[in-house]
Amino acid sequence: MQKGIAVIGGGAAGMMAAIHAANLGVPVTVFERNERCGRKLRITGKGRCNVTNHCTRDVFFANIPGNSRFLFSAWSRFDSAETERFFEEAGVPLKVERGNRVFPVSDKATDIVDALVRECRARNVRFVHERVTGLRIEEGRVRGVLFGKNGEERFGAVILATGGASYPLTGSTGDGYGFAEAAGHSIVPPTPSLVPLVEDGRFCATVQGLSLRNVSLAVTDAHTGKEVFRDFGEMLFTHYGLTGPLVLSASAHLSDMAQGRYTVSIDLKPALDEKTLDARLLSDFEKYKNKDFQNALSDLLPQKLIAPLIERSGIDGRKKVNAITREERHAFLTLLKGLTVPIKGFRPIEEAIITKGGVTLSEVDPRTMASKKMPGLYFAGEILDLDAYTGGFNLQIAFSTAVLAGEAAAEAVWQAEA
Repeated sequence: MQKGIAVIGGGAAGMMAAIHAANLGVPVTVFERNERCGRKLRITGKGRCNVTNHCTRDVFFANIPGNSRFLFSAWSRFDSAETERFFEEAGVPLKVERGNRVFPVSDKATDIVDALVRECRARNVRFVHERVTGLRIEEGRVRGVLFGKNGEERFGAVILATGGASYPLTGSTGDGYGFAEAAGHSIVPPTPSLVPLVEDGRFCATVQGLSLRNVSLAVTDAHTGKEVFRDFGEMLFTHYGLTGPLVLSASAHLSDMAQGRYTVSIDLKPALDEKTLDARLLSDFEKYKNKDFQNALSDLLPQKLIAPLIERSGIDGRKKVNAITREERHAFLTLLKGLTVPIKGFRPIEEAIITKGGVTLSEVDPRTMASKKMPGLYFAGEILDLDAYTGGFNLQIAFSTAVLAGEAAAEAVWQAEA
């Protein structure tokens, strides 16, 4: 075979596409600008790598807020069970945690990266660590890849798996959008998703560094008056606002961000209904009845949160507990059950875990991931206008689309050689 396949991008999608193309006996070259592959994958899930979600088909599609129908063929070919089987057979034992999130038993993302690299090398996939500068397009089809200063190689097919525009230090700089546009594709402008939120105010800065577990977080849209997100878990206050798993999940539900549109409400005591929490407050107030209010809350709240909450409540922190009125107690209870944080924006796209937007899906064949605009061109992963909520769903999208792209590109190359 004279011509093989070029995969541009050595991340999760790129390496999975390379493996499945090589499985069909086609020579594959992966172009990765970094010295090592999988740089972004190495830092996902705080370095643990939530590799997929152990879920049913319906749950998978329910966690993709838009364009989910595009993935029917990809999921049918390579679902989460296939992903788990692939890594187990590649020597990475997996475990399932809360929310059916799947991680390596070792809790090391590097084990996932190493497995992908190892599987590539076992199939003689070639790696070229150079930056791709463009596609060679001749006679209305992709014919090769331009790279480095003056490098050029010819290929029978090219798979774009360059990722989005998040975490540019890992190599996801959005170059793939330019390659796609040069091939005639339109791009849905990328915006951040799974990204921290910026507070419209200063409350978060007063408690920055405080991490909360077992809290409930809800987001309300002022434009519609509706609650757009609610979940339970962990979050973190920062100097600019909010982050952590709950907040990143919430961000995927927010669109057309505008100052004043969204408000986050945090239930600091979700396990207690108002009646039970009121009884708890009365018990603590009795215990500390001769102390100042500011010194009577350490059994109930993290120390760092006490003074800012008292200030927000409007109650004098030096007031004796036995002088706190029923109305003041009820107001403080309401604050504990619904601490509001107005939001004015997302953090920069560079801090997003993934990006919304990308190559317009109507221009891609969902059965093969082949371009409808340019013969010989295929897509895989985050470069496509696909994104999902947290929980391993985005990596599963990458793997599912990559398998289709790799196999379809390989079959097309074989047919061209026949």
